[in-house]
Amino acid sequence: MKNNERTILLGVIFIWLIGCSQKEVTIKQIVDATCGQCQFNMEERPGCDLAVRINSVNYFVEGTTIDEHGDAHADDGFCSAIRKAEVKGAIRGGTFHAEFFKLLNRNPLIEK
Repeated sequence: MKNNERTILLGVIFIWLIGCSQKEVTIKQIVDATCGQCQFNMEERPGCDLAVRINSVNYFVEGTTIDEHGDAHADDGFCSAIRKAEVKGAIRGGTFHAEFFKLLNRNPLIEK
């Protein structure tokens, strides 16, 4: 093996080791939550699915569903409104994996 080939191979191994050693970051914050298709215009999936916005990026949610939080098509449902939720979980593979998801009450004096 030539020196250039060894250098490239060592660089690839080094980058791979760094990538494998990164820890998953747990997210715990209040986020916008809604129907990804109806309110965030996410087109990757058909139908209506729960999604959250974290740091200006939209993610579909695994670990809870749109139907577990009331009628999605009600006036204040996820297909009609963007709500606030307290969440805890991690982003893996472009999806937010929720360990905890609590829909917050609306304040009628602030939100209309």
